[in-house]
Amino acid sequence: MTQLHLPLKFLEHSAWPGTAEPWLLVLMHGVGSNEQDLFGLARMMPPHFHVLSLRAPYVLSPDAYAWFEFQFLPNGERLINEEQERESRFLVGEMIASAGQQLGVPPERVIVGGFSQGGIMALSLLLTKPESVRAAMVWHSRLLSQVVPHVAPAEAFEGKALWVSHGSSDNVIPPSAAEVTRELARTLPLTLSGGDFPGAHEIRPAELQATLAWLQSLSASPDAP
Repeated sequence: MTQLHLPLKFLEHSAWPGTAEPWLLVLMHGVGSNEQDLFGLARMMPPHFHVLSLRAPYVLSPDAYAWFEFQFLPNGERLINEEQERESRFLVGEMIASAGQQLGVPPERVIVGGFSQGGIMALSLLLTKPESVRAAMVWHSRLLSQVVPHVAPAEAFEGKALWVSHGSSDNVIPPSAAEVTRELARTLPLTLSGGDFPGAHEIRPAELQATLAWLQSLSASPDAP
């Protein structure tokens, strides 16, 4: 098995031995969590996926990390640390490129995904560097207004895919945030999938099963040109 050397700490679950054309799925946790959080899902993924679960670089407390720090303003808006967000996005991009090179997986077979703040990172990476991945998988997340001016030209999204799912009763990030993401996605020539599912700020079985079906379908289809 290839010993990966990457700029972020991670856990990995290998694709089945002998897989001719493996895919790479990169998972990113939400704020205040760590790389163990989503790693339990790795064994449920289609067997031709090599799964990496990353640890965010900023330490909040023991075993609790963030991709960027933020605070709530009196009007309820979030004020994010934009420098940290940019640095994390750069690191994730570097990590995906390095992992793909070491594993022999080209960008057209790479999917980046995450929950909550990790989903923000996945979405932002797809929107700003679509050439680096095939798709993004975004659970219970939102679009950063700071990223919108840096969205790549529309033609760069030909053949790309985006999964956006949310909890209909999410009390941390409202379902309206997912709709804002979908509205932007509909202006781009990518394939949008997902939907709202019963539940709060958590991935429940129906949402997970639908996501797995999407991953299976996407990875079974011919690669983008």
